[in-house]
Amino acid sequence: MGLLAMKKTPRRSKEDKIFDLINIFLVAIMVILVVYPLYFIVIASISNPDMIYEGKVWLLPKDITFEGYQRIFSDSKIWLGYKNSIIYTFVGTLVNVSCTLMAAYALSRRDLYGRNLIMFLFLFTMFFSGGLIPTYLVVKDLGLLNTMWALILPKAVAVWNVIVARTYFQTSIPNELLEAAKIDGCSDAKFFWKIVLPLSKPIVAVMVLFYAVGHWNSYFDALIYLNNEDLYPLQLILRNILIQNEASTQMMSDIDSLAAKQRVSELIKYGVIIVASIPLLVLYPFVQKYFVKGVMIGGIKG
Repeated sequence: MGLLAMKKTPRRSKEDKIFDLINIFLVAIMVILVVYPLYFIVIASISNPDMIYEGKVWLLPKDITFEGYQRIFSDSKIWLGYKNSIIYTFVGTLVNVSCTLMAAYALSRRDLYGRNLIMFLFLFTMFFSGGLIPTYLVVKDLGLLNTMWALILPKAVAVWNVIVARTYFQTSIPNELLEAAKIDGCSDAKFFWKIVLPLSKPIVAVMVLFYAVGHWNSYFDALIYLNNEDLYPLQLILRNILIQNEASTQMMSDIDSLAAKQRVSELIKYGVIIVASIPLLVLYPFVQKYFVKGVMIGGIKG
């Protein structure tokens, strides 16, 4: 059997082997370009900044120190930003996923009167928006400024996600299932909660990941709508540290030398990037098994 299998295996030509080597080389280059900057941030966050300036930190950390992380976690602003971001992400994702799935399921039903017109109005907003100033005036007139709802309600539904979820419902939930449920006396609401949602775990996981990542990484809306620093999300605090070099005075209150402050500031910059990325790295493995399936099924056809 072994000899027979070897005879049936086609021999690869020299050109095929060269092609494979080129592919492996290109993929390796792409992986290095993507992974190495992330790896460098990790090792730089625990390395002596002087070694980084001298170009001695390449593959392994030098003069390992956790001073940056110690100062980060001793700052109340970081913990406050963490708390705010977790609240915004949890509440915002809950609102987003609820509105998106209900809208997508309604638009996937063939018996919804005027669904094509409603879908056109949804699509229209993808090409034409009111702009920043009108949106700000609307948020202001609604009394949402300096509240968490200013970061949640204006973007409660993403049209693209509605289209993806609607396509998933159309391709994965057969009409015969609805007809059988109605024969048993099941209402539309009960059918949605008891049957559709349990069968839609892949697309629900995809929506949760999309929206959660968007909320967690968002800082621009907070920059526009929030003036109270007690409401700042973590990403806005991170922006102030990275771009404006506004490391909290509490982090470096015991340092007098300007050179020492600059040294610690570099450690804090790298460390905050890692600290801000941890929640998403923890979340992703739990939805990974649904992610590819949900995206592929939801993107078959409109």
